[in-house]
Parts: sequence; C-alpha cells; structure tokens
Amino acid sequence: MLKKNETNIIGITGGIGAGKSTVLGYIKDNYNCLVIFSDDVANDIKKKGYPAYDELVELLGKEVLAEDGEIDKAKMASAIFNNKNLLKKVNNILHPAVNTFIINSIEKERVSHTYDFVFVEAALLIENGYDKIVDELWYVYASEQARRERLKSSRGYSDEKITDILGKQLDDASFRKHCSFVIDNSGELSEAAKAIDDKIGEWKKNG
Repeated sequence: MLKKNETNIIGITGGIGAGKSTVLGYIKDNYNCLVIFSDDVANDIKKKGYPAYDELVELLGKEVLAEDGEIDKAKMASAIFNNKNLLKKVNNILHPAVNTFIINSIEKERVSHTYDFVFVEAALLIENGYDKIVDELWYVYASEQARRERLKSSRGYSDEKITDILGKQLDDASFRKHCSFVIDNSGELSEAAKAIDDKIGEWKKNG
C-alpha cells in the first residue's frame, strides 16, 4: 500500500525484454523519484574504494585490471568464461554487495524524505527476497512475442538464445503471484504510462 508523506519504496521486476528500463525512464521523467538500477550498482561497486573491488581482485588476480587500475569488464568476463565455479564465487561477492548498497540507499531515503518514491530495478528481486524490503513489488509484463522481437532488434539475439534465456527466468505466474501491480508493456509505452499514471493518481487522491 502506497503511503502519503513518506518515501515509498517500490521494486520493479520482470523478464528480459519486458522493457523495465523504458518504463522506469518514463517514471523518472515524470515523478519525484530516485531510480536505482541493480546493474548500475553492480558496475559501481566494482570500482576502487568499494569492498567488492578488493575481493574481486584478490579472487581473479591483477590480470583483470586496466591501465588505470580499475577492473576491466572484458578481462573479467574472459577470466570467468566457461568457469562455473569461478562465476559462482564472483556472484557470491557481487550479489550481497549490491543488496547492501541498495538497502543502505533505501534507508537513507526513508530518513531524508527527498523523494516521493524510490524505484529499485532488478531481475532477481523476488528471488533475493526484496518483497520483505520494499513497500510494493511492480511487475513489468510483456508478451513473449514482444520480448522476442525486442531482443532480436536491440541485442541481435537468435531465437535459440532467447528460448534458452526465457527458460531460465521466472514464469509469468510466479511474477504475478509476488507482485501487487502489473504494468502491461507489450505495446506502446503510452499504454503502460497510462496505467502508471492511474496508479500514482490514486495514491495522490487518497493521500
């Protein structure tokens, strides 16, 4: 339940190709909110000065560093390519660090009340138990056909690759079970935007 006079923490989740970034771009442009992208956090915490940096360098060696001393994405990807054990160790470093960073950001905003909303985007919000951290979980849905078309045009993925990725993600029923609000982003952004405006309009009216 969205609350007035408090910062509302909302988790945004959905499958690959559903258009979560596009939906959040609209929200960010039209509402007083902070948007946290988990992928951006994961990139930031690999930089010098963060604990994850030291742990990753210790695990992977200085061979993954660029000339400026920062972790080179390509070198890191090469180091863990086809090594499931090493990938698991990297994820065991990154996932807790990302969660800690996001939780700290949420707590900071709960105190400062700078924004009406904090939106947290991550593919694994449900799996990582964010339903216990956020006030609401919102699900960005798109039909499989729409997702396939987007992944082909934007990323150049083959049908086989898309099928493999979709098979490893939560199904539609699981997303709907855990999320209190569904945004259908199968078509034009204007349709998803109207659903968002209606939802936040109700919050404003009832506040």
